[in-house]
Amino acid sequence: MTAKTQEKSQDKTQEKQAENPKVDPTDASNRIKDPNEWTTGGEPMTGAQASYLKTLSEQAKSPEAFDPDLDKAEASKRIDALRQETGKA
Repeated sequence: MTAKTQEKSQDKTQEKQAENPKVDPTDASNRIKDPNEWTTGGEPMTGAQASYLKTLSEQAKSPEAFDPDLDKAEASKRIDALRQETGKA
């Protein structure tokens, strides 16, 4: 890559960061929030959460860990715990 091409690439990256601050790795507003702070945490868990939670509960040989009635926040916490237990964290 020539110096001029590299410079253009850096300019485009800076333009994208200016357009979308979420691509800036130093932006602290993009941090992961505690599930207890989620405004949608009381909603039913998503299909993706349900699928992953079911898979992890089977891998951990803890079928009781899967509860289809969990909300998003509780499902997230249980997924985190099972990821730790199964070594997937």
